[in-house]
Amino acid sequence: MNLSQSNSTGEQIPVKCVRDTSVTAVVFPILYSLLFVAALVLNILAAWIFFQIPNTSTFVVYLKNVVVADLLMTVTILIKVVSDSDAGSWQLKAFTCRFSAVLFYMTMYMSILLLGLISLDRYLKIVRPFGKTCMQKVAFGKAAAIAMWGVMFFVTALPNMILTDREPAHTTKLKCSSLKGPLGMKWHMVTNHFCQFVFWGTFTLMAFCYTFISKKVYESYQNSRSKSKATSQKTKAKVFVVVAVFFVCFAPFHFTRIPYTMSQTGSVDNCRMQQALYIAKETTLWLSATNTCLDPLIYIFLCRIFRKKLADALRLKSKCLPIEDSESTVETSTKMDTTPL
Repeated sequence: MNLSQSNSTGEQIPVKCVRDTSVTAVVFPILYSLLFVAALVLNILAAWIFFQIPNTSTFVVYLKNVVVADLLMTVTILIKVVSDSDAGSWQLKAFTCRFSAVLFYMTMYMSILLLGLISLDRYLKIVRPFGKTCMQKVAFGKAAAIAMWGVMFFVTALPNMILTDREPAHTTKLKCSSLKGPLGMKWHMVTNHFCQFVFWGTFTLMAFCYTFISKKVYESYQNSRSKSKATSQKTKAKVFVVVAVFFVCFAPFHFTRIPYTMSQTGSVDNCRMQQALYIAKETTLWLSATNTCLDPLIYIFLCRIFRKKLADALRLKSKCLPIEDSESTVETSTKMDTTPL
């Protein structure tokens, strides 16, 4: 970013803050490499299990789409490792800017949207358990997922791929912004604002849903004195695993992104602060990518049929896994239906 200072005549001379990538070029490729290995194993296993599970509820439909998003992000993580470590060619760096990085962010926001749908589905199941609404039908879940994939692809992915059309410099230090023309930069800003809307909109939806879910769960504890304190605490943790994954993975990046964006537009004129914000942005971006490893917690804690299939796959007896979960306890106290939680 260009700053300015005055010379002896009072003329403003641009001064450029040089970004130090010596640490990030070493540390983050290692972190992303470890993340890639774990995510690949976990999501291939999850995909294999979900292929055996029929679409019996919107919840299962949403979880399957989360697996698809995580697998796509896992592929982009591998490309990011090679590209960011300067081990690849300038052609790979250009490919990352045009396609891989765009897909990375698209799948991130698909995961955010799907967590919002899962939260809404849990709200309808726990807070309004008597009778299914149209939003709890499998056809609605499939339509909603397809619509979201379509919107994210045609708004955030395809235009940015097309508009990243400038000839790249033959260097591995290539900046993605250098491949965008004026229209590409404008659409990039549009995409940033749209993605911010997606996050904060989902944030608001989850806050609404879990406020009422918390109230319902608390009431169920009060009405179920026979349940042990340990079981109740375990149940509560499992009910809120979705919101926990959301806040651990995605909230830090979006809270950091606001001051980081300001630093890129000239609002922050301290080079040391710019460097700190850059490292914070890269750190929280890596944290966002950890959703590829944390999403399986949702499958294990909240989906009984997934848990059973996983136990069978690992050749474990079902009794080795706890059966007092958020589904059985909350459903007993609120008389909910028996579809997977």
